[in-house]
Amino acid sequence: MNSMIVKGLVLAGVLIVATFVVIKQMHIDLSDPVNMITFLGAIAIAVLTFGVGAKYMAQMKTDTAGGELAEENWDGIGEYKNELPGGWAWSYVGTMIWAVWYFLWGYPLNAYSQIGEYNQEVKNYQAKFSEKWKNPSPEVLKDMGESIFLVQCAPCHGETGDGLSGKAQDFTSRFKKEQVLAVIKSGQHQLMYPMGAMPAGMASGKDAEAVAEYIANGMQGKAPAAWGTCAGCHGQDGKGNGGSAPDLANYDETLVKHVLAHGKTGIIGHMPAFVDRFTPVQEKALAAYIATLKQ
Repeated sequence: MNSMIVKGLVLAGVLIVATFVVIKQMHIDLSDPVNMITFLGAIAIAVLTFGVGAKYMAQMKTDTAGGELAEENWDGIGEYKNELPGGWAWSYVGTMIWAVWYFLWGYPLNAYSQIGEYNQEVKNYQAKFSEKWKNPSPEVLKDMGESIFLVQCAPCHGETGDGLSGKAQDFTSRFKKEQVLAVIKSGQHQLMYPMGAMPAGMASGKDAEAVAEYIANGMQGKAPAAWGTCAGCHGQDGKGNGGSAPDLANYDETLVKHVLAHGKTGIIGHMPAFVDRFTPVQEKALAAYIATLKQ
């Protein structure tokens, strides 16, 4: 047991020395309260680890089990109704007190943080960016949108926007018949358009098949009779009644903004929301570029 205590003491000393070395190598400023608290915490962990280990290894020499046995047992193995050791109890209370102090006074939420500084720098840059490009030409919008698409969208949708063989939405065409049928069957409210939710089962059987084929073919030719139900929200031309419902003819700016804000779940899979990822100008640019991908 004595050799184990010695080894534990040596280990604690090595940890403390290693902590000093790391601080020196990384040029950490201990005048910063947060750095000092972290440093003291590291030393405290090393000391407590040695102290607790030494205490209980010493007790193992002489201590024997004792006290009142609980009535419950498992295969003849019972446990004593001993009180929680005072050291453990006070350590728990002390940890709670320290946590409250640290949260409210030691390092409150409104104190400086690197993450907060980074977020503020991003906001400042986005404000300058929006001011610089508040009136971009169509050519600039397209180029800007292409840059955003290649970085943010291409990993799933492909560099050409073809959806990587059905793994994501194909921007070179509009809806597939199967996609339209899935929405007709299940309804849709994820995009949060002003017209509200599209109820499930707006059409069925041959009517659903006819509407799905009509939409998938770009709403060319004579509309099926069941299209009148869809036109009530999407408009007779399918363009969404000025942004009140999704545009079924084009990937317009309103649709792109709604998908970025709320994400999209369909038979292909789930696209997460990109909330606050882009400025309004970038969203407009992305929509302008996606519109050029349709064949």
